[in-house]
Amino acid sequence: MTIRFLICGLFCLCFATLIAPVVLTLCKRLKASQSILQYVDKHKSKEGTPTMGGLIFLITTLFSACFMLKYNTFLAWFALAVTFCYALLGFLDDFLKIYNHHNEGLKPYQKIVGQVGIALVIAAFCYMSGYTSLRFFSFEFDVGWLIIPLIILVMVATVNSVNLTDGLDGLAGGVCFVYCLVFGVILSCFGTAEFQNLALLCFGMSGALLGFLLFNCFPAKIFMGDTGSLALGGFIGITAVLSGLELLLPIMGIMFVLSALSDIIQVLHYKRTKRRVFLMAPLHHHFEKKGVHENRIVVVYIVVTAAVCIGVLAGVLAVGI
Repeated sequence: MTIRFLICGLFCLCFATLIAPVVLTLCKRLKASQSILQYVDKHKSKEGTPTMGGLIFLITTLFSACFMLKYNTFLAWFALAVTFCYALLGFLDDFLKIYNHHNEGLKPYQKIVGQVGIALVIAAFCYMSGYTSLRFFSFEFDVGWLIIPLIILVMVATVNSVNLTDGLDGLAGGVCFVYCLVFGVILSCFGTAEFQNLALLCFGMSGALLGFLLFNCFPAKIFMGDTGSLALGGFIGITAVLSGLELLLPIMGIMFVLSALSDIIQVLHYKRTKRRVFLMAPLHHHFEKKGVHENRIVVVYIVVTAAVCIGVLAGVLAVGI
């Protein structure tokens, strides 16, 4: 791991910390505030908190990329383009929520169509460019055309899982910070310039997220909104896809998986029996209903993610990748 990665992370931390008050003030002036779902009664005090805070780490990561990327930068810029496409989809959702003064933005089918459309472009690019191999530690195998449905599944699942995890102050940001940091270290193990640039983006994003968390931790001064959560899901998904490490994503992102699974189980079981498995889904809201303070939930999510990610990193360093 070179000093360039550390410099990028520290630069993004400082830059995000500097621009966060500007974004916060702008969101307040534009009255870009979050509407709280009626059935999340414990969050009533958060009504009116500015949203679209994802702009903080998105602008920061983009700004750092302009100065820090070098040599064979196409994959890195492609990853950023994908990230901003999902950010735009999230922005439209946030804008409609703000405009209508209600916590309903884009229709579910509109979100899925947008997510799948972006994923299709990614899948077509990877297939035509020959990025059809999967890596799992020291194993590597080519899946050919099957990479197309796999990429669509990975991108859509990741984007929605991260979005579902964004329900408590600092939760999605904290988990994504740990994931991006460790994934950046793993990518730095690759020798090619293209993967080194992807690693640089991960370090930059982790630094930017840390700066954002200074304003998003409990009690949050600003939320990331769908602008941020969809972008983070897109970023995590595309870096895994371009590096061929899709199989590591559900392991390192175990808390994203649990958020999605708890929501799916709740919906399917309720439709079949009219009874709930969890007091409320996703899983973090179930723990809230059980009386666990959100700070404790956030810490547990981050610690579990860190433990799993460090375990994966140890495996990578031991057996190679």
